[in-house]
Amino acid sequence: MVRKHASLDRDEELDAASWAAARGAVVGAAKWGIFSAVAAGLGYAFSPMYRGLTFQFKAFLQMSGMTAGSMIEADRRLRAHEVMVRRQRVVARDAQVWKQYEAEFLDKAADQRIQNSK
Repeated sequence: MVRKHASLDRDEELDAASWAAARGAVVGAAKWGIFSAVAAGLGYAFSPMYRGLTFQFKAFLQMSGMTAGSMIEADRRLRAHEVMVRRQRVVARDAQVWKQYEAEFLDKAADQRIQNSK
């Protein structure tokens, strides 16, 4: 279902999607931040060129890794959330169709019992 225009206040679906993306961003920043810190440690231990870089550039490299990681993980989590929501909608739609079939079957069975009792 595509939204045309509506108020973005108090929309549970949007809130759930934004929280999924936010959690993914935090996890991605942490994962890639640790990787960047390990890479910085290795660079400092083994590379005279890395040791010669300014502190500001080293901080930039660390933040770049964390930013990229947060974007990648947030996108991955948001796509996974979208798939989950679509599956839930399919299940709900199938349940509604099943309820309609059950209601029709029970109505036909009740009509048949009424006709047989006459």
